[in-house]
Amino acid sequence: MSITQQYLLDSYRARVLGEPEPPAPGRHDVDLVREIRDHRRFHAVIAGRPARGRVRYALRRWLRPRAL
Repeated sequence: MSITQQYLLDSYRARVLGEPEPPAPGRHDVDLVREIRDHRRFHAVIAGRPARGRVRYALRRWLRPRAL
């Protein structure tokens, strides 16, 4: 059963029983990504690392041509 089918079944069941419908699949995905980003930034600051630009800095270091 796909997630869409499960959602439709749950919505139908909620309507029949007079309960509130469940949230649509993917509705809170953006909020979840923001929470994860904020959580990682918080732990970076607590550990004494820069909170922003860490991936870009690592890629720049890795891709920079090395002097012999």
